[in-house]
Amino acid sequence: MSQNFKVSTAKRLTESSIMIAIGTVLSVIKLIDMPYGGSVTIACMLPVIIIAYRYGVKWGLITGFVFGLLQQLLGLDNLSYVTTWQSIVAVIILDYLIAYMSVGAAGLFGKMSSQPSALVLGSVLATFLRYLCHVISGATVWAGLPIPTKAALVYSIGYNATYMVPEMLVTAIVAYYIGSVLDFRSDRIIHLNKNRKGTISVPKLVIGLMLATVALFDIRMIFMHLQNAGTGDFDLSGIASVSWALIGIVTAVGLLLAGILYFVYSRNKES
Repeated sequence: MSQNFKVSTAKRLTESSIMIAIGTVLSVIKLIDMPYGGSVTIACMLPVIIIAYRYGVKWGLITGFVFGLLQQLLGLDNLSYVTTWQSIVAVIILDYLIAYMSVGAAGLFGKMSSQPSALVLGSVLATFLRYLCHVISGATVWAGLPIPTKAALVYSIGYNATYMVPEMLVTAIVAYYIGSVLDFRSDRIIHLNKNRKGTISVPKLVIGLMLATVALFDIRMIFMHLQNAGTGDFDLSGIASVSWALIGIVTAVGLLLAGILYFVYSRNKES
């Protein structure tokens, strides 16, 4: 257990069940949905990351494994694309069970003094490990199907990056702000005191969420054009189809509003 508190197994199971349910709901809310598999969600892995942070790697791995089982049930249609039972087993193990179980490794940072930093690092590690599982699966099981047999590893690295890199960014951003508002280091999850070290004030939180929203919008607008809808190929030439004018306007407005809010906040803090 990564924290200095003890809770009953029943409470752990209850919290884990609730977090798995929340993660499952978040997994079906997709910001980007690639035509040949893979999507960007609203930080669907974060609930499991929080459990791993609270109760350690071992409990996090178990929670991630159960979460992976549910994700596999939601993705049963994907098994229809593989032709042999060996391929089906490999997809289940690599793309679901091991991929999501590895999210529990986020608990390695449970003893860090800064909770937001621990959750961000845990998010980066969890998404990277899951990415590796998808890369291996793409270069082996899926080679010759949506992924071409020639240079399968290179293609798999690029293809899976189109959704896992944005997923990593989304998860890390949400993890930082959740970790700055709620305290997961005690037996009860409570709101953090604004004067406590490692926390942020409400105005700064609002500014941060505004900037995060702008970043998510830009990510979605760019990455949704990096895969050919007809062939599924990772295609950088799709960047030419991105509405850069819209991205520029949204980004400029977001930065301007964030700057105004920060200026007002600074003036009020001084006075």
